[in-house]
Amino acid sequence: MRTALVVGTGLIGTSAALALAQRGVTVHLADHDPQQARTAAALGAGTDEAPEGPVDLAIVAAPPAHVAGVLADAMRRGVARGYLDVASVKGGPRRELEALGLDLAAYIGTHPMSGREKSGPLAATGDLFEGRPWVLTPTRDTDTEVLNLALELVSHCRAVPVVMDADAHDRAVALVSHMPHLVSSMVAARLEHAEETAVRLCGQGIRDVTRIAASDPGMWIDILSANPGPVADLLSDVAADLDDTVRALRALQSSDDDKRRAGSTGVEAMLRRGNAGQVRVPGKHGSAPRAYETVVVLIDDQPGQLARIFADAGQAGVNIEDVRIEHATGQQAGLVQLMVEPRAAAGLREALRERGWALRQ
Repeated sequence: MRTALVVGTGLIGTSAALALAQRGVTVHLADHDPQQARTAAALGAGTDEAPEGPVDLAIVAAPPAHVAGVLADAMRRGVARGYLDVASVKGGPRRELEALGLDLAAYIGTHPMSGREKSGPLAATGDLFEGRPWVLTPTRDTDTEVLNLALELVSHCRAVPVVMDADAHDRAVALVSHMPHLVSSMVAARLEHAEETAVRLCGQGIRDVTRIAASDPGMWIDILSANPGPVADLLSDVAADLDDTVRALRALQSSDDDKRRAGSTGVEAMLRRGNAGQVRVPGKHGSAPRAYETVVVLIDDQPGQLARIFADAGQAGVNIEDVRIEHATGQQAGLVQLMVEPRAAAGLREALRERGWALRQ
């Protein structure tokens, strides 16, 4: 691939353009908002000047509701040898293109499974997709050359290609992305009018659950409008679980011993189902999840503290597998949770104590 056209210079489009430009591909940028394309160009994602002739690959990064229209326009004008989109739903756009009577040999639907809470070109980064799955949904009509161009794009972005059926993809993202986002928003909505004294008690658990609720509502309306059925089906299942759990919790309030036991059994069953589902979430680098031991270190909220901890861990010969930070309420301090291999935990604790760090159990 020597040339590409990115139509839509938001977070995803600009990030893909940055990755391609960094690997020597000549990238042309287009957007319904010319200023956004100019911003992406100023970031080094390419040029906002139109290509003089057909490019190798056109990448449509428009909202799902507009993908088919933008693709159809580009295909009719013959702007590229191959065409793909990066929308978060795949079945709908393909069916729209079929209904428009377009030859889909030159098209492949794709979806990079990566993003941020922020949107727009200024949030873009050339390594956004690195190590992340990038779904490809070829059909029997997809030309081999177009599939190869898509695979080359994924390689340039250092993502991991995953081939799926379009409708299976839409059901999958409803489960692992779209439905969880709505549930996160519902939990976060409970905080809107909560008492300030309660909100000040927020810890890492509520931050984890509500993090994705900070995303742009307008963007999510576009996504959910393109995949409402599978998401509604899943939320219906969640609602049934909520009803069962509410009944079990009410039973725990009863003065009747049998009802309390039944309530306890019901709540425990839900928690254990959660355990069983959570362990299926892929671990580091997409591998099977592993059990790590946590070493908790108290730090001051000052520059260089994290760098010192990592340096001291490195000198102790310990690899930090994951890290979390919990800030103390009302204090300029926090707890750093270092996840390490169980066999390395004791040595790390000893090394950190020797270097003056205060540890917590």
